[in-house]
Amino acid sequence: MDTDRITGAAKELGGKVQGAVGSATGDKSTEAEGKARELGGNVQNAYGQAKDAVKDAASNAADAAKDAYNNAGSYGSKAQDAAKNASDTLKDAYNNPDRYVGGARDAVQNAAGAAQGYAQDVYNNSGDYYRQGVDTVTHKVEENPLVALLVAGAVGYGLALLIHGRG
Repeated sequence: MDTDRITGAAKELGGKVQGAVGSATGDKSTEAEGKARELGGNVQNAYGQAKDAVKDAASNAADAAKDAYNNAGSYGSKAQDAAKNASDTLKDAYNNPDRYVGGARDAVQNAAGAAQGYAQDVYNNSGDYYRQGVDTVTHKVEENPLVALLVAGAVGYGLALLIHGRG
């Protein structure tokens, strides 16, 4: 299994989690980053699958070409030469799958462009998202000042524990 498949699947899962957290908290920036990360992982996974498919096809064809080459003695030297050329080409495809997955590379570049556009949109609107978040937090603090004070105290206590330890 190609490492791009594993890495892509991990990024895809991380992006889904990040997007869900952003959605649950109402943080549009985190949600957008998660979706972009998920898309990138999906594309990387697809690229790895394409590389694996090329390797598998090349391996199977190389085996068939090798069999043909080994059994070509009865068909003369032209058949042997053709089988050897096919075997060499297929070995090259197996050893260099990147050369044979140009379509996957183009798909990755197109998806990266789309993700970049999406990220640019999020960046351009980040001020609006920030203001919405500040307004929401301000409203909640004004409605429940005691709860906000308790939450802030708990967060401060947790940070102090992280920084200074239980020591």
